[in-house]
Amino acid sequence: MFRQHFGMKFNPFDKEIDSANLYEGGDLRELESRLDYMLENRGIFLLVGEPGAGKTTALRKFANRLGPSLYRPFYLSLTTLTVNDFYSSLALQLGEQPRFRKIDMFHQIQAAINSLYFEQRITPVILADEMHMASTSILDDIRMLFNFRMDSVNPFILIIAAQPAIRNKLALNSCLPLKQRFAAKYSMKGLALPETGEYIKSRMTLAGVTRDVFNDQAIASIHSSSNGFPRNINNIATVCLTYCKWKGLDTVDEEVVYQANMELAV
Repeated sequence: MFRQHFGMKFNPFDKEIDSANLYEGGDLRELESRLDYMLENRGIFLLVGEPGAGKTTALRKFANRLGPSLYRPFYLSLTTLTVNDFYSSLALQLGEQPRFRKIDMFHQIQAAINSLYFEQRITPVILADEMHMASTSILDDIRMLFNFRMDSVNPFILIIAAQPAIRNKLALNSCLPLKQRFAAKYSMKGLALPETGEYIKSRMTLAGVTRDVFNDQAIASIHSSSNGFPRNINNIATVCLTYCKWKGLDTVDEEVVYQANMELAV
C-alpha cells in the first residue's frame, strides 16, 4: 500500500473520514445554509446531486451536528420497495413494530412523529436517501403520510436525497402535490477547480503529509476527470498514489493521473 511510501497515517481519500474533518467548499456551505433554514422552519427538503457529489456524506455531517435534545435523525435508504415495505421500514426506524395493514402503519408513523414533536419536544429528522429509485407510488404516498392536522403544521423535517433522475418523476402530474410541498431545494454542483486543489491538500494534510504531492497539472486533470465530485476525486487520487508507489514516484503529475484514469476506465 502507498501509506508507508508517502509517510501517511492513514489513507487520506478513504470514505470513513470523520465528518468533523470534511472539507467545506462553497457547495457544502450553501447546502448547510439551506439545511439550517429547514431546522428553523421544518417541512420537506429536496436534495439533488449526481452520483459521488457528496449527498450522503453531507447528510451524515448534518445528522452528526444535530443536538440530541432537540432533534432525532432517522436514516432511510431502502427505497426500492413496495409502498407497504416503505411504510414498514419507516415505522421500524421510528421504533414501532409495524402493523400488517398499510392504514394501520400510516397511523403508527404519524402517531410516532406527533409523540416526538408535541410530547417530547424533539423534532424527527428523516433522511430518505437514494429516492430517485423510489416508485412514483411511494412519492405520492409521502405527500399524504407527511400531512399533519390538515396540512397546517410540520412536526418533522424530511430530507429527500436523490440523483437527478428524480426530476423526471416529480414532473409527473401524480407527483405535483409533493413537488409543491417542498419548503426548499438544493442541487449539488461539485467543487470548483481551486476547491479541488484545496480538497486534495486538506485530505493529505489530515493524513500527515505536508508537502505538495499533487502538482498543479495533476489537480487540473483530476478536476476535469471528476467534474469536481468528491467520490470521483477520491477514487482517482487513490489510484494515483498506488501507481506512484508501484513506480517509485514521489509526485503525482498529469501522466500519473492519465494512467489512473485508464485503470479506472477498465
